[in-house]
Amino acid sequence: MSLIITEPIKVERIAIAINNLPPNLSGTKIVQLSDLHYDRIRLSEQTLQQAIALSNAENPDLVLITGDFVTDNPSPIKKLAERLKNLQSKHGVYGCLGNHDLIPVGSGQIIKKALAKINLKILWNKIVYPLGEGLAIAGLPDFWSPEFKPAPVLEQIPADIPRIVLSHNPDSARVLKQWRVDLQLSGHTHGGQIVIPNYGPILSVLTKIRQYVPRPLRNRLPYLKDCAKVVKHWNWSQGWHQVDKNQLYVNRGLGTYLPGRFWCPREVTVITLESR
Repeated sequence: MSLIITEPIKVERIAIAINNLPPNLSGTKIVQLSDLHYDRIRLSEQTLQQAIALSNAENPDLVLITGDFVTDNPSPIKKLAERLKNLQSKHGVYGCLGNHDLIPVGSGQIIKKALAKINLKILWNKIVYPLGEGLAIAGLPDFWSPEFKPAPVLEQIPADIPRIVLSHNPDSARVLKQWRVDLQLSGHTHGGQIVIPNYGPILSVLTKIRQYVPRPLRNRLPYLKDCAKVVKHWNWSQGWHQVDKNQLYVNRGLGTYLPGRFWCPREVTVITLESR
């Protein structure tokens, strides 16, 4: 049972136009999940089962999971894998790792091996073509990992081929502007967790306040320090964004931290690809 006050899951639906998408792939349905933080505290069994049921009800062509399967301890991954093997997808389930999946050192390999046993493929500097040669799916290491080196990966993809890039931290969109990224899928922010109606995530508001606080005081005020540590671009904390020529979608995630979620429900994203 989850011990954190939260809100129910919301299914977000969005159509995203992709340049040069082959006509036969127009209408492709992708479900994105993110930030499970599976430890039975930050994500209850009931919520996880509901998310899996909602995903399966969509009959998706692909399921993509954008990191933070666990939280600072890989030991729950075997139980999580037992649950995730119930995900249904016509062309497979793929994912990338988040920053919490890499703590402590060596956790990433444990997680990848456990998920591989249920045929959930983690893309770590890897490209796959599950829907055919007309659409690449690339997965990158976490933005804070020393192995985050997108150039050798993205430059393998022919320039005329559309690509979806899995990158846990949306801050990476700033770096990825150098390459063609038709759609970047990220998580990490939990949508800000606490959202002020008409203003956005409270951490985004604090980030704006932070710039007016004298520099010597910024790191002495806990919330002002922490909001900048999690992510710099709180303006990208949830939903769809245009980043120069690239597109970014940030999922609010399923797990959470204290004090919980307010006006920021957990999310299952249903993305329908369209030709442009």
